[in-house]
Amino acid sequence: MRRKGDLPKKPCATCGRPFAWRKKWADVWDEVKYCSERCRRDRGRKARDEQADAS
Repeated sequence: MRRKGDLPKKPCATCGRPFAWRKKWADVWDEVKYCSERCRRDRGRKARDEQADAS
C-alpha cells in the first residue's frame, strides 16, 4: 500500500496549493487542474479581481 506522501502532487490552478492524486482521478490525472469544486467554480474570479484592482 502506498503512503499519501508517496502519491503524485500538482499545484491547483486557482489557489496554487498542492493537492495529491486520488483514485477517482486515476484515468484523468493529466486533465485535473483544480484541488476542489470551489476552486473550479472560482477559476476566473482571481483574474477578474486583479483586473478590477488595476483599474
